[in-house]
Amino acid sequence: MISYEIPLNEKVRTLLRLEDLFARTTHFIERDLGLDHHAALITLFEILEVACRADLKSELLQELERQKRALSCLHNNPAISEQALDTILAEIDQVSVDLLAMPGKIGQHLRENEWLMGIKQRASIPGGTCEFDLPSYHYWQEQLASVRRADLLTWLAPLLPVKDGMDIVLRLLREGGKVLSFTAHHGAFQQMQGGRIAQMLRVNLNRNMACIPEVSANKYAINIRFINADYAAKSSQYEQDVPFELTFCSLS
Repeated sequence: MISYEIPLNEKVRTLLRLEDLFARTTHFIERDLGLDHHAALITLFEILEVACRADLKSELLQELERQKRALSCLHNNPAISEQALDTILAEIDQVSVDLLAMPGKIGQHLRENEWLMGIKQRASIPGGTCEFDLPSYHYWQEQLASVRRADLLTWLAPLLPVKDGMDIVLRLLREGGKVLSFTAHHGAFQQMQGGRIAQMLRVNLNRNMACIPEVSANKYAINIRFINADYAAKSSQYEQDVPFELTFCSLS
């Protein structure tokens, strides 16, 4: 199956972007080539751009507190594992403490590093990080992989409370969804919402179906149109029936 996650509000959209960027940064940091570590650093700059919204830290703290209150009400529920509940509540408490301990704006330690900001500025220019433009950066790329990796992990570390908070919120969002099976007749599907709307939709398709979903949603209806996956041709609606799984993901 191929899974497509479609955020339905700006908060979830931001969290999904950050999740993708953190995963990419971690992937490239673990590798050894200078080009891999260049990709890791460029992605770190992207994290900085996405996470620099002034209200992101407060939004995460508010959402974690809201989830803590909702989960605390589940104590003594025979259908809920007390151990699992205590574990997630402890995680929320720890991440909240770490977020509160973050000084200043998210990524301030990166902005205060003139060398990194010089690379970031040049990186916005096509080919701007060539060795003749940034000889000190070229020198860094020629160091041992272990040295570069240690630097990257040092620059990443102060951002990890944001990643940890984001991971908890997205985990709870995904686990709060119910999977339903539908068929889009001739590539089109609509379901009335009755005033309710999810925060994220997940569409699961058999990977042998050569189509991709286009989703639009509001509090009244969800519309999914499946488009031919032929990226070499003009987009057009998939004409066959498409069986798929749809998950409505919402935070409690």
